[in-house]
Parts: sequence; C-alpha cells; structure tokens
Amino acid sequence: MKKFLAILLVLCLVFALAACGSNSAEDAGNAQDNGGESATDSKVLRVGMECAYAPYNWTQSTDANGAVQINGSSDYANGYDVMMAKYLAEQMGCEVEIHKIAWDSLPVAVQSGTIDCVIAGQSITSERLETVDFTTPYYYASIIALVRSDSPYANAKTVADLAGATCTSQINTIWYDGCLPQIPDANILPPQEEVATMLVALDSGTCDVVVTDQPTALNACAVYPDLVMLDLSAGDFEVSEEDINIGISVQKGNTELLDALNAGLATLTEDDFLEWMKQAIEMAGQL
Repeated sequence: MKKFLAILLVLCLVFALAACGSNSAEDAGNAQDNGGESATDSKVLRVGMECAYAPYNWTQSTDANGAVQINGSSDYANGYDVMMAKYLAEQMGCEVEIHKIAWDSLPVAVQSGTIDCVIAGQSITSERLETVDFTTPYYYASIIALVRSDSPYANAKTVADLAGATCTSQINTIWYDGCLPQIPDANILPPQEEVATMLVALDSGTCDVVVTDQPTALNACAVYPDLVMLDLSAGDFEVSEEDINIGISVQKGNTELLDALNAGLATLTEDDFLEWMKQAIEMAGQL
C-alpha cells in the first residue's frame, strides 16, 4: 500500500509540473478565457515575420549580431523587426519566439491565433484594420522607386517620367496596389511573393522599376551596386499617412496585448527607430 501511495504521489507531482510548464501565449489566452492569467502574463511572445525582407527581417545561419533562432528551424532571424520584437518582449517580461511565415499568410496566422502578433514592416492601412488591430507606428517609411543605373529611367524626376516602364513590386503592398498604377501607361507585371525576388527581377532586367520603402531600397543598393534610388520629389507618388506608418498587428479585439505593445513602444522615440534601422542596414550589409 505504501508503495502504491508513493507512486501515486510521484505521478501527481509530474502532472503538476507539466501544467506549470505551459508558456505559450495561446495557453495564456486560454487561461484568460477561464479567468486565469492573461496574454500579457505569458512567458513567450510568438512573433510572425517573413524572415526575407531585409533590413526589416531576414534569415541567417548563425546567431551573430543577436539573431534569434527561428521556431522549428536551425536557422536564425535578424533585422529591425527582430530587434523590435526582442525589446518589446523584454519590456513585457516575455521571451520572444520568431515564426517564419510567408508574407501573404501573416494576416491569417495572427487572426487564427497561430502567432500573437506580426512585426514585419506592415503599413497600417484601413483595409488591414478591417481584420486585425494595429499598434502605434514603430517606423515611418517613405516610398521609393528603384531602377538600374544604366536604365533610361535613371534620370527620372517625377512619376510621370516613368511613363511606359515595366514594373513590379511585392504582393499585397501599397507599393504594388497603390503606387504602380500611378505610373502612366505602365506595364505592370504580376506581383512578387518576396522582396528578394522583386529585386532580382529588377537587377536581371526583367523589369525597369520597382517601388518599395526607403529602408528596403537602401539595403537593396548595398546588395546590388548597380541599383539607384530615384529622387522623385518634383512629382512623387501620392500616398497617405497610413501608407507610410508601419505598425504591429494583433488579433482583432486583443486589447490587452495591444496595450502592452503600445506601452513598450511609448518608451522609444522616432530617433530610436532611425538609429535601430541604421544598425539593421549595417548588419544586413555584413551578410
């Protein structure tokens, strides 16, 4: 009988320890539904990003420069978004867990609860706000056109000067959906799944112009020396403030996580954003 009771006690301890070992934000969310701990009490913040959008985020083979291992992979993620994710998780008392997810699947992943938030260079557009909630901006990104230095469009000063150009950009972005149609008589190619393929298309001569944001363009020019950014200040793309405000998306109605992220962002300034992005571009250039 004593032997049976001892075994029973050991089993109870094992089950108790297993229950305490839960540390995902999903478990925390379930606990919140049952009156337990909230999502912001969770020990892990699951963050989704492409890991293919330098300098915001990229994949590398080591943990150099503070990279974080990608969940379920031997590779690591780094970049501005990873720096931001690490900082905000620390402010919330969480560990950060990076999930590598294709750009077009990120909204679905956060809506379904597969991840807690998306930190991936997303513009805070009214269309996206219909399905997810956004934090205050964690970066302000101006729109840039990129061409090859030997292109007939290399001296363009206005969007009108790009008339007739063959162009492309990344799928489901303001660059593709909002900017390319502003080029008169543009030959708009199908959108690219990733920034990397968009830049390869430009460098190889498949297209004349790609539209992106300034950090991505700066990083692209470091990787591809034959690419140049155009100064279209004499007649630039017409974009709204929402198109250049970059935010973190969370599941619709998750106000507690949203408030926690915003509290962390409130400790940073726009100068901090610029300095961190500069560091990310420098790190990307070392790859």
